Amino acid sequence: QVQLVESGGGLVQAGGSLRLSCAASGRTFSSYAMGWFRQAPGKEREFVTAISWSGGSTFYAEFVKGRFTISRDNAKNTVYLQMNSLKPEDTAVYYCAGERTTLVPAIAAGYHSWGQGTQVTVSS
Repeated sequence: QVQLVESGGGLVQAGGSLRLSCAASGRTFSSYAMGWFRQAPGKEREFVTAISWSGGSTFYAEFVKGRFTISRDNAKNTVYLQMNSLKPEDTAVYYCAGERTTLVPAIAAGYHSWGQGTQVTVSS
């Protein structure tokens, strides 16, 4: 398994942008599908987006389509989440997840490596 560390969270006004990063340890990152999930207080963890090992396939939850973009740089062992047009309802702890697979899981159970999370707060 890879070790994952998220960064880039913070406080932003509605309509603003943030870019989250997830740095992975290990030399097998390029064989991992990567995903972003989020969990708001009192709610279950939900899928946000995921990207295949090559970056050739991406999937998004409906509520972030057109606003969020996932990307990866395998040379830097890093996956990114660019978040634009942020809304107060995007407030949550955002988690990075990884799984060594050719698939692109869109459920939490599909991932065995998780970061510690980074807080994103969007003020109205």
